[in-house]
Amino acid sequence: MFKKQLLIFSGVMFLLIVTLGSCKSKYEKLKASNDNAKKYQEAVKFYNKKDYSKALGLFEDLVTRYRGRAEAEDLFYYYAYTNYKLKDYTSARFHFKTFADTYPSSPRAEECRFIAAYCYYLDSPIYSLDQENTTKAIESLQLFINLYPKSDRVTEASKLIQNLRDKLEQKSYANSKLYLTIGDYQSAVIAFGNTLRDYPDTKYAEELEFLTIRAQYEYSRVSRENRQEDRFNQTIAYADEFTEKYPSSKFLKEAADYKKDSQEGIIKAKKFMAELNANPKLAEKIAKKDTVTSQPPSIKDRDNQKIPY
Repeated sequence: MFKKQLLIFSGVMFLLIVTLGSCKSKYEKLKASNDNAKKYQEAVKFYNKKDYSKALGLFEDLVTRYRGRAEAEDLFYYYAYTNYKLKDYTSARFHFKTFADTYPSSPRAEECRFIAAYCYYLDSPIYSLDQENTTKAIESLQLFINLYPKSDRVTEASKLIQNLRDKLEQKSYANSKLYLTIGDYQSAVIAFGNTLRDYPDTKYAEELEFLTIRAQYEYSRVSRENRQEDRFNQTIAYADEFTEKYPSSKFLKEAADYKKDSQEGIIKAKKFMAELNANPKLAEKIAKKDTVTSQPPSIKDRDNQKIPY
């Protein structure tokens, strides 16, 4: 009985192996053949069955053979979408753009131009990483809007652009705060200003303007005494502007504390400078010290370079 079951099982396995082997052989045989029409027909079938890997293998063999033929437009369209379905967005955007450039009068050109830009969007990484693809996605989507201003896809393209800009804004916000975290206070003040300039409608505006007060105060505090009066006065100016602009801010008390501390810092700095005038040697020693750091460029000008430590 056991031997009989074993024989039946072995026979089933043999038939299964033979069947699978023949299927594979059939595909490989087709792939190696010169029957382009048959190969194209089967590639489309694989695509419609969502077997994109096999479809891609066949389409790749056909793209050069069909170049210049009437069927080429459909073939290249399928080829681009096959890469897209396989989530190879780098290849897909290239082929979609190539299709739009090669067949600008095609009714599919608009769609392919949009999907090419969308592939950049899909390849845009999280805000903390390099944002080259984010910038390229914005440029490509804006180009699409410029080329097809009456397209039904313009609204979607505009929403995607806003999403990408939000990501760049978040990166700028995080990078500028990092200067404050590492104690590079002058750079922090400048970076906060750059973020506010580059993104005037940012949702982080109130926080960034408050952090500008904090960074300016810390910068003033660690500066040479002969520079402190001017820098503390700048802190006070930032605090006054903030209080006027955000009268109900949760940072209001802290802003007032920085103003008060800055006023006291000015008194101390003036007292020190009076003593310094009576001691030329100490004045010469102090003059050799400086806390000024180089000005960081705007977050847009930095082109997503890492913050120097």
